[in-house]
Amino acid sequence: MTEPTVLYEARGAVALVTLNRPQSLNSFTRAMHQELWAALDRIEADKAIRACVITGAGRGFCAGADLAEFDFAPGPDLVKRADPGPIIEQAFNPTTRRLQSLRVPTVAAVNGVAAGAGASIAMACDLAIAAPGASFIQAFIKLGLVPDAGGTWFLVKKLGVARAMGAAMLGDKISAQQAKDWGMIWDVAPAGKDCVEAALELAQRLAVLPTQGLLATRKLVRAAASHDLDAQLNLERDTQSALGRTHDYIEGVQAFLEKRAPVFKGE
Repeated sequence: MTEPTVLYEARGAVALVTLNRPQSLNSFTRAMHQELWAALDRIEADKAIRACVITGAGRGFCAGADLAEFDFAPGPDLVKRADPGPIIEQAFNPTTRRLQSLRVPTVAAVNGVAAGAGASIAMACDLAIAAPGASFIQAFIKLGLVPDAGGTWFLVKKLGVARAMGAAMLGDKISAQQAKDWGMIWDVAPAGKDCVEAALELAQRLAVLPTQGLLATRKLVRAAASHDLDAQLNLERDTQSALGRTHDYIEGVQAFLEKRAPVFKGE
């Protein structure tokens, strides 16, 4: 039997999703996108799951698209056959959208190189922790292309225009520590500690927090860049009002007043 290209494991309230094509640095095929979506479907369906970690098998996180899936054979319609647009529209864009809208917070454990759309996948997660030796490469320009899977959007939001432009136009390797310093990722795992274990620990922290509050925070933080202050104030008001009707809000306040640890249900 062919080994799955995406592995799924439930560790308590945390789902560990592993991209599993180590021989190809976990570069994406169309089938691999489908398997990732199936794993995300499991998370959506299992209410016991309260956070998700995504990592890569072997020495890399993800090298983007598997170029072997593109048809560059000489002959008629070469330009049409080699067009990257369809796989972006049919595979990478849906993957980015699904990660951004997943019903639980997501943590990328960047265990090695994240190149091309692999870097976009890492940035699409809510938080990212990288191994000290990991790196991020906007490899697109070396192929005459542009960052995709949300790459240009994430780079500007996380790095600012000047650094986003340099990263995208030069395609230089960005180290894990530099990625942290620039705001591309949340943290670098301590030396000697496996980044997947560090990411799982972070996900376990998220898994016992109020899930609805976390998702609302995600939405508000993303919206802030496109809102003026007045619009953001209104959105915060409406969001607080909606969260005020959740179990976890009532539990959090009661626990505070009773001087005990809250027990959140993610509801």
